Amino acid sequence: MASLQLSNTLTRRKEAFVPLDPTRVTMYVCGPTVYSYAHIGNARPAVVFDTLFRVLRRVYGADHVVYARNITDIDDRINASAHAEGVDISVVAGKFAKIYNDDLATLNVLPPTLEPYATGHIPEIVALAESLIDKGHAYAAEGHVLFSVASFADYGKLSGRDLDDMLAGARIEVAPYKKDPGDFVLWKPSNDDQPGWDSPWGRGRPGWHIECSAMIKKSLGETIDIHGGGLDLTFPHHENEVAQSTCAHDGKLYARVWMHNGMLNMADTKMSKSIGNVRLIHDLIKQWPGEAMRLALLSAHYRAPLEWTEALLEQSVKTLDRVYGALERVWDAPAPGGSPDIAAFEAALADDLNTPQALAALSALATGANKAKTPERMGEAKAALLVAGGLMGLLQMEPQEWFQRGRAVEPDRNEEIQALVDARVAARIAKDWAESDRLRAVLAEQGVEVQDSKDGSTWRWVA
Repeated sequence: MASLQLSNTLTRRKEAFVPLDPTRVTMYVCGPTVYSYAHIGNARPAVVFDTLFRVLRRVYGADHVVYARNITDIDDRINASAHAEGVDISVVAGKFAKIYNDDLATLNVLPPTLEPYATGHIPEIVALAESLIDKGHAYAAEGHVLFSVASFADYGKLSGRDLDDMLAGARIEVAPYKKDPGDFVLWKPSNDDQPGWDSPWGRGRPGWHIECSAMIKKSLGETIDIHGGGLDLTFPHHENEVAQSTCAHDGKLYARVWMHNGMLNMADTKMSKSIGNVRLIHDLIKQWPGEAMRLALLSAHYRAPLEWTEALLEQSVKTLDRVYGALERVWDAPAPGGSPDIAAFEAALADDLNTPQALAALSALATGANKAKTPERMGEAKAALLVAGGLMGLLQMEPQEWFQRGRAVEPDRNEEIQALVDARVAARIAKDWAESDRLRAVLAEQGVEVQDSKDGSTWRWVA
């Protein structure tokens, strides 16, 4: 594979990626806060960085890449849900963490190497806050521990804005115990109705930003190769992570490459639960094939915004129909020796994960499969499609399985279609061509294409 180039938010340029240790490449991506169902916008970073995970594993070997994606399982919204239901926060968090992972699996997202939970790192969070106090970068006040933004000269370097601009555009809590309005919470007190843990500052719970820093240090080390997440996390979350971790680790670089994916939009508006324009992954996978949703999420460059529309999903299904159709043509070809030639495809992914260009290269491979004549060429085309598809998390079904899926999940739908196909076969055997044609038309109206061969009749969904 060509040299991997990645756009670094920290340096504002595309750079050749060179890990600190090629035998242990480290990547961390901010995962969900599990208080409810995740929306499709939450799936974009999961799919984007899963694709990068696949590329890194191809370049450095599957055993040499450590990918951590966390679960935030302590949060005021989780607390409120648990209190309303009369259960522990672990019940709410556990339920929605499982749903999140199950939904992502439908989109062919691989499990990360590590999945740290915030509540599993309370001792590390307390120790990190104590270290920052000892080094003069944090202070305790009224049961809180706050990071002193003024103590870190490079604050704002990641997001590229000065402090006044950042504070003007952020929801900053102005509290009497703060020395400066921009100081952020590392630890806060809990009342009797809130979950909490013992600490040197009294019973309390962690702030949001310190959780990731503590999980990264324990799971991956003080300096990691890649830190990823949505563009909306650049400030304040990632800016605050940089500040507290750099100061706690005596100026050591926290993350060598920062990558941020663009937002998913609905009607030119960022998808957000707060304004109610969300589409839940859990609902969408009941209506659309998971692979089609994955392809849709990869159809634009990860750094660009993406308009989420039904037309995009329809086009993604048609694209996969075409590529799976090409794969079906060469499916029975013998496997070739050696590695397939997918140089153009790999070059696209190596160029800052250029998935639109990679999809164009995948389409060219499908064209090659359709044109292949000899068993040898057909075998090479099959191998190329499968390897390339695997790098993008696509073509993970057998072709017949893809074509026999319904857009909607309806019990007994396939059995109903098979019964019509069987009736048509019986009509053909009886040479009742009028009935055979009628049944073909009925099937076509339902989005089913029938293919006749000397071995019998098969069918597939085409709409």
